[in-house]
Amino acid sequence: MITLDRILEYRSYTFGYIPKYRVRTKEEAIQFVNQRGFIYFWPISGVTLPSLWGAVSGDRPVPNEHDDPGHVTWDWKDSLLGKHVWYYGKILRKKATIISMSVAPFFYALTENYGSPEEDYLTIYEQGRMTQEAKAVYEALLENSPLDSITLRKSAHLTSQASESRFARALTDLQSDFKIMPVAVVDAGSWHYSFAYDIVARYEPDLIEGARYLDEKKARNRILELYFQSVGAVQTRDLLKLFRWIPLDIDHAVDHLVDCGVIKNHIALGEQPGEWLALTELC
Repeated sequence: MITLDRILEYRSYTFGYIPKYRVRTKEEAIQFVNQRGFIYFWPISGVTLPSLWGAVSGDRPVPNEHDDPGHVTWDWKDSLLGKHVWYYGKILRKKATIISMSVAPFFYALTENYGSPEEDYLTIYEQGRMTQEAKAVYEALLENSPLDSITLRKSAHLTSQASESRFARALTDLQSDFKIMPVAVVDAGSWHYSFAYDIVARYEPDLIEGARYLDEKKARNRILELYFQSVGAVQTRDLLKLFRWIPLDIDHAVDHLVDCGVIKNHIALGEQPGEWLALTELC
């Protein structure tokens, strides 16, 4: 049995909530991501995962006021796009995710990108698992990248008002499968602010090479180990909610970590209902 207070105390360190350990510079932000392996940019309701916002501002809601000191994270994120210091995109649950460059190959190994960016997508499209809009966006970038989102939308012939949401969905879907990524912020459009996108396989060839010899089991095992090192204890449903792997793959990865002594299962967490999985060092 573990107490809930023990887990919350553990997370106060790993999430960066303790004032004296707060992230204060871009360099510290990069170090924080490298320590954790992967984090969210913003905290996401209902999901347990460190965020850059939390590491800078502590355990408090994200305010609407633009002059809040915590919003320095916007500048860090934008200025580091395309600098190869971390991987940024809408990945986990299709939300803004920051991944250490050393960990990104493990995520890439779980995708259907098998080495030919000019051909793999066609198989997925023909099987009905890629929308026509995503195909159009991807092909526009294949032909001429990087492109800012305004130019990209025109190139993909998705400029009508009716296609706005479908274009946004295409960008998100392609990011979540590591096919495209934002690589810069440019002065474009009426807001004078737009992401520029490129093909992942072109922009991050080292990532592709790093994933070449990783099998899916090894990738899941490593990702899950890093997750437990960040959160301390969760339930199986939390793993399903965040990673959206099939239950059998979750079970295999959990069993591996249990066999290796990294985590323990069938743990009681205070008066919380159900059984929990927890780092062995916390038990």
